[in-house]
Amino acid sequence: MLLELDRDTLSTPVDPAFRADVLAGLSAWPRAIPARWLYDRAGSELFEAITDLPEYYPTRTETALLKNHAADFAEAIGPGRAVIEFGSGSSAKTPLLLGGIDPSAYVPIDISGEFLREAARGLAQRFPGLDVLPVEGDFTKRVRLPGKVLNSPKLGFFPGSTIGNMGPRAATELLRRMAETLGDGALLLIGMDRVKPVEVLEPAYDDAAGVTAEFNLNLLRRINRELAGTIPVDAFAHRAIWNDAEARIEMHLEARRPVDFTVAGRRFTMGARETIHTENSHKYDPRAARLLLATGGWTVRREWTDDKGWFSLILAEARAEPAAP
Repeated sequence: MLLELDRDTLSTPVDPAFRADVLAGLSAWPRAIPARWLYDRAGSELFEAITDLPEYYPTRTETALLKNHAADFAEAIGPGRAVIEFGSGSSAKTPLLLGGIDPSAYVPIDISGEFLREAARGLAQRFPGLDVLPVEGDFTKRVRLPGKVLNSPKLGFFPGSTIGNMGPRAATELLRRMAETLGDGALLLIGMDRVKPVEVLEPAYDDAAGVTAEFNLNLLRRINRELAGTIPVDAFAHRAIWNDAEARIEMHLEARRPVDFTVAGRRFTMGARETIHTENSHKYDPRAARLLLATGGWTVRREWTDDKGWFSLILAEARAEPAAP
């Protein structure tokens, strides 16, 4: 049963937050634009295509974990919880969870409203007895949950290793906000990608078909369309590199030649080989993952991983930190 969409942020012809982040990012050194702006309608569709690519292991590995351990999740989570999915996208993995744990409601949260509404309609049809309460908003900020679930026990769902797109400080702050939103005693099922050989990592973010390149370049097209930009998109190339010191894949847009352009009436100049940093994907070994969760206010209860140890699903509980050891 699909209930009315709750817009946490109002849609406007020109998103002032998008304008502010782009102008600030292009003016900074090094230049960088937050990864959340990659996900307009076209970007969301391109990312869904990425998840089906042979090089992109996270989605199929996590999906297999959700299928293979359904009974474990049902036992560990129990029935009757409201499932709050942060950054739901197409909600492709969500039915695997909802079908096994008998939830009381499902609240998908996503910044891409049109994409969110389509996914919510599909899930409402698939689970006709379940309240589906979509919330359009930026889950990295404080989100107002629908009143219908405020007093329900909650399970946060954060698959896809999206936590890896944030630096350690931002990831810790997000985990703390999630704990505050969901409440003491809430559970969180979170996907976290692990460190692995560079020959596996880099192709996952720079596929042979060029879909990830289109996903990255789409940000420039969005800037041109929404912010009256004059960026010559064909003058830029997608780059994905492994930064071993930071344990992360970095995505950049690299200028092939010197370029001059305007965005929202402001002029910018970039030299050849200069880049705009658009996304990080941090990878965590098991100890680092547990430390990050603990710092964010979560105590690990269970963990599942694949045979290769490439990816993990972690179930954690929001617990107030004790005053002393």
